[in-house]
Amino acid sequence: MVQAQRSEKLSRDAYLTWEAAQELRHEFVDGEIFTMVGGTRYHETIVLNLASTLRNQLGGTPCRAYTAGMKVRVEAANAYFYPDVFVTCSERDHQAVEALSEPRLILEVLSPSTEAYDRGGKFEKYRMLPSFEEYVLVDPDRRHIESFRKDITGHWVLYEFRGQLELTLASGGVAIPTVEVFANL
Repeated sequence: MVQAQRSEKLSRDAYLTWEAAQELRHEFVDGEIFTMVGGTRYHETIVLNLASTLRNQLGGTPCRAYTAGMKVRVEAANAYFYPDVFVTCSERDHQAVEALSEPRLILEVLSPSTEAYDRGGKFEKYRMLPSFEEYVLVDPDRRHIESFRKDITGHWVLYEFRGQLELTLASGGVAIPTVEVFANL
């Protein structure tokens, strides 16, 4: 994400109308618009690896994986985001057209320009989603994966996957071999 692109704030409806006519994707946070910059080959490879593995493993379940072409709406924060990969099991989301609002799992691939925001402000806003259970951050440079999971008390607990053979996703009930996460890099 880069700096806000417009000096005046937009309403949610004005953003949605404006965004539909844009070539680039833009996130929306309480009236401010932020351009989404293109990813590196590493970033895009990891996104594709995660999304395709999740799609295959979630087959036959009510859960579906989506990529950054689909927006997530965080109503409580008056925001729309384009997560790198996310999973929803909500029938309501499966019927939605322009934005989904009940993700269970969100995965972000870190970059130097977005890491602080992905860990801070964006994670804070994602946590406002009642359906949200797990947040996975993948660092392609260090080949390091962190999963933040909401426990039964509502607290977020960190699980690290450094040098382990697989990434287990509690919210989706799936396991992804780490070699698949970082394949073709």
